[in-house]
Amino acid sequence: MLMTNMPPPRPTRRALLAMCATLPFLLPNGAEAQMDPARAASFIKATGDGMVAALNSTALTLPQRRERVANVLRQAVDIEGTGRFILGRWWRVASPAEQQEYLRLFEETLIRNLAGRFGEFQGVRFSLGRSQQRTDDDALVTTMVESPGSPPLNLDWRVADVNGQPRVVDLVAEGTSLRLTQRSEYSSVVQRGGGQVSALLTAMRGQLSQMQARQ
Repeated sequence: MLMTNMPPPRPTRRALLAMCATLPFLLPNGAEAQMDPARAASFIKATGDGMVAALNSTALTLPQRRERVANVLRQAVDIEGTGRFILGRWWRVASPAEQQEYLRLFEETLIRNLAGRFGEFQGVRFSLGRSQQRTDDDALVTTMVESPGSPPLNLDWRVADVNGQPRVVDLVAEGTSLRLTQRSEYSSVVQRGGGQVSALLTAMRGQLSQMQARQ
């Protein structure tokens, strides 16, 4: 399996952690300038506010909430940089056609998966903690996510300047950097497939078909 399965929520702490474990964010190659912590915090606040507005709307159907969340995510994450980093050394093994297909599948599975999972939640509250310089290239913004019937969940967002725009490059849930988890999982799929990226593409197509059937 490429991503952690999660049963249909009541929004519990365990469910939120499982959802976050699907977020394979990373420091992309396009990160090129120092990120001001205040700018990073403003970006994360806008991203969080946009998601919460969609999630808590009583005027939207579940599919509409998912689509709104998907749009927020597309604007917040550097999909291409994320996908290339996660594929890692196998990017150079893939043919140009495989690279193109991989990035297409990666975006669709990532957005569908996250939007589907986030879209189930309602009554969510999102608040900012402190922001600080993490490295020369990125800043760390601490947030708290609260939902009915679940203890608060602390999430740390790493934000970098990517081609002049702030983008989420990693998400740390309870001390675990999640960008590395997905990279390891994808690499394992390729290795089990004899070092062929086509094995990963086949697995991703299967995952996407399953998500489409559920949604």
